[in-house]
Amino acid sequence: MFHFKRFVKSISYASRGIRSAFKEQNFKIQVLFAIIVIFLMIIFHLKLWETIVLLMMIILVLVLEIINSIFERIVDILEPRVHPYAKNIKDMMAAAVLLASLGALIIGCLIFWPYFGRII
Repeated sequence: MFHFKRFVKSISYASRGIRSAFKEQNFKIQVLFAIIVIFLMIIFHLKLWETIVLLMMIILVLVLEIINSIFERIVDILEPRVHPYAKNIKDMMAAAVLLASLGALIIGCLIFWPYFGRII
């Protein structure tokens, strides 16, 4: 059964989590780039599939950045920079975000290239 109060409470918890994510510098930078991409999507009137792909990439990068921040905090609690695996885990999570970001950049360039080509 659907409980509206529980739903509102869960939305409240999630919004607190998003506010926490905005304390991270990289998350702010990625949101800025997401806003720029969304602005370009509106200006260029992209095809539906292009819009879907770009939105999926934006969501992927932002979600991975939040997961990266979660892992960093968990690792700091469990093994605060003592164990060599702690650094390795943090580096691997950062690598996952970097790969997703580079993939999003490449996909964005491939999608926007023809639109920018018309202007030039």
